[in-house]
Amino acid sequence: MAATLHAPKSLEDLKKLLVHDIKVKVAGIDVDGVLRGKFMSKEKFLSASASDGFGFCSVIFGWDIHDSVYSRELLISNKANGYRDIIASIDLSTYRRIPWENNVPFFLVSFLDPDTREPLIVDPRGLSGITAARAAAVGRQCFAGVEYEYFNFQETAQSLVQKKFTDLQPLTPGMHGYSLLRTQLNQSYFEELFDESAKFGVAIEGHHTETGPGVFETALAYTSALRMADNGILFKYLAKSIGMKRGVIPSFMAKPWGNLPGCSGHIHVSLRDSSDRNIFAVSDSELAQGRSDAAYEDTKYISSEAEHFLAGILDGIADVMPLLVPTINGYKRLVGGEAFWAPNAITYGYDSRAASIRILSPPSVPLSATRFEVRIPGADMNPHFALSAVFLLGLRGIEKKLKLSTPPISHFTPEDRASGKVKMLPISLESATSRMMRPESIAREAGMLGDVFVEHFGGTRQHEVKLWNEAVTNWEVERYLELA
Repeated sequence: MAATLHAPKSLEDLKKLLVHDIKVKVAGIDVDGVLRGKFMSKEKFLSASASDGFGFCSVIFGWDIHDSVYSRELLISNKANGYRDIIASIDLSTYRRIPWENNVPFFLVSFLDPDTREPLIVDPRGLSGITAARAAAVGRQCFAGVEYEYFNFQETAQSLVQKKFTDLQPLTPGMHGYSLLRTQLNQSYFEELFDESAKFGVAIEGHHTETGPGVFETALAYTSALRMADNGILFKYLAKSIGMKRGVIPSFMAKPWGNLPGCSGHIHVSLRDSSDRNIFAVSDSELAQGRSDAAYEDTKYISSEAEHFLAGILDGIADVMPLLVPTINGYKRLVGGEAFWAPNAITYGYDSRAASIRILSPPSVPLSATRFEVRIPGADMNPHFALSAVFLLGLRGIEKKLKLSTPPISHFTPEDRASGKVKMLPISLESATSRMMRPESIAREAGMLGDVFVEHFGGTRQHEVKLWNEAVTNWEVERYLELA
């Protein structure tokens, strides 16, 4: 992966970097994309860096986003193994300092099996590393970008509880996408997000207001896929930290309001070869007229390898939906999502924001910027899992030389959805998880996620579904209490 600026290359480099420090902050990532970490003394940290890591309680893979143990015992962490330690391996290439926390040094860790010392496939960074290695084995490098939309509320953790998460005050009123006026309200907060990100080694490409009360959108700068996934997690941490100082809560929940657009987490992907050439791009000689053997007009300006990659995504996307849309709420964004450009079907198209997979290629972008935008995920996705799922599907498409089995979205009519001509995506976490966990699911293939990942992650999603099915919502009480 792309190392951060000043990342140490040796233990001696590390000691020099930390010469004036007494503590270090470390964190790993759980299946929900939440950072789990702690402070370590410099001495303990250096000792762990000189070995294969340090012990970290495996319960972070045995409980949910609110620290409740999963409804059924899962493989990695359970009563039978005593919630034993796993190995947290320090990734020196992730070195940075946290500017809003007195410049404390910070490192990410990846988790290893304590017996084999192999990466845990259920660890988000572990899966990203495995995906990168599979691409490297065929001479390819994975590159990506992530865009986040997020509502900002003039609230605190305490006020959310006191208000019972109702009547929340948006940072600004009204629908003001790309507004130059609204950014002058709360200007120091708006600009601090950008400026502190630069200091934190999380480069931003674009930052603006999005349509909706108090909504921002931040596009992170394109880089290697593992670094991009890390940056996505760290940007959320940064936004929530900066917001906390200012009495603001930025929410990456996919669909906070039923009558407003949701929060997307669009991801952009491409592959490069060992010479750093974008292999999705057509050759210079094909640029004038496009590729003569393209399946459709929409794919004339992407390479044949890119077309196989696209076919791979389309072939398996419905089988990996929980990795793209991992929450109960995320599917609310997709149900009827066409009205808000939230795609809910297996579709693609050239520069089409109505499609699930948007082809970005000449003539709308330079040759070197040829890529796919996957528009299905919401801002609540775990970027490690979402990016890995897309790249593994695409690499599978290249390996099998899959061909596009359906035409682009421009060939369909609205009636084709109702008739079944357009294949729809699962519209609930329950149906998506059931599909992923089927014995014949593409997700279970050895070259994809495999049984261990599917059983563990699927179990965590079944837990979410169980809690949802047991919950009684305000909507139900308001609808049925008096008149039923």
